[in-house]
Amino acid sequence: MGNDVYILGVGMIRFGKYAEKSVKQLTAEALQALFEDFPVEKRDIQAAWFSNSGWGMNTGQHCIRGQVALAPLGIQGIPIVNVENACAGGSTALREAWLSVKAEQFDLVLAIGVEKTWFPEDKAKMFEGFLSGMDVEFARKVIEAFQADAARRAREAGAEGKEKKGGHSGFMDVYAMGARAHMQRYGTTQRQLATIAAKNHHHGSLNPLAQYQRDMSVEEVLEDALVAYPLTRSMCAPIGDGAAAALLGSERALRKYPHARPVRVLASVLASGSLPGSGLESIGRRLSREAYEKAGLGPEDIDVAEVHDATAFGELMQYEELGFCPEGEGGPFAESGATRIGGRLPVNTSGGLECRGHPIGASGIAQVHELVTQLRGEAGPRQVEGARIALAENGGGFIGMGEAAMCIHILERV
Repeated sequence: MGNDVYILGVGMIRFGKYAEKSVKQLTAEALQALFEDFPVEKRDIQAAWFSNSGWGMNTGQHCIRGQVALAPLGIQGIPIVNVENACAGGSTALREAWLSVKAEQFDLVLAIGVEKTWFPEDKAKMFEGFLSGMDVEFARKVIEAFQADAARRAREAGAEGKEKKGGHSGFMDVYAMGARAHMQRYGTTQRQLATIAAKNHHHGSLNPLAQYQRDMSVEEVLEDALVAYPLTRSMCAPIGDGAAAALLGSERALRKYPHARPVRVLASVLASGSLPGSGLESIGRRLSREAYEKAGLGPEDIDVAEVHDATAFGELMQYEELGFCPEGEGGPFAESGATRIGGRLPVNTSGGLECRGHPIGASGIAQVHELVTQLRGEAGPRQVEGARIALAENGGGFIGMGEAAMCIHILERV
């Protein structure tokens, strides 16, 4: 018997704004969905990894978050590991759970991500919390400069006067600066970014678990309120709450549960970003190469992908980082229709972070939920025909001008 690792079950709630619900309630709902997908006795779960970033900041629950959330649900006494890795927390929990099975320490383990980011009674605190996903000292110094540059470029493009009200995450300013640099270097256009967002809004309209389920045209995306030039509101992930979970098992577990609809994990990799001048390649290029090597595949073998599109530019950047298209050609690649359902390589069939939603610690496992659904052939109107190999890329935070953490998973239909 080998030591392959399988995802045996997945579950998530519809992401949204649940001001009245606690982290404990969201955890319970995600687990209920998981056990509906893969009925198993809780006592058979041997270990758990719990991803969350903001519970401590928002309510004071800084420690033992997984134990506090899971024990009332009957998951207790086992090893429970708390994971915080910014937006890559969920995929990091999945990676560590995978590693424990790969090392033959356990046969059945849980990875779960839960987050509340919507606190309408204190929006200033809500937005301030996102800065903790960066080097806070650095971020406070540069965000103001980024915002001034965005305003100047918006005036030059004739896009001023329609700014979004109510504030936004500082991450949007960093992404917008990256987008403007890409536009200047490669000729990428705001319309190409809108093409990506419109595609994701269409995909999200087909997903009953997406936070946003409204189809939008390219023109509607372009005409939406400006967040930070060139990003309009429809090009940016919304603020919201959510939870997603997965059960991973060994070949021994697979034999024990013949009712499973398993998906094999071909590669699970994790890396950290680097500061300018480090001499290292970008994290996406380094990590995707490692993932492809471990899986024995290349970017041309991927049938469907979920990538970290906290903004439309984030998705465009990952086209290039992951080798889906040459450097600088992400805009034309999007315009070609290749990444739509029915295209050569559908990306973010769930609607992505832009539409499915982005509750920080849950997003990475939600990506895997979508890909497992696709590989099982159970995605309904958004099904990618013949999907056999899937890739999930989940970035977290910023260090320097790139992601601070990233996980990539490559999955295979069994």
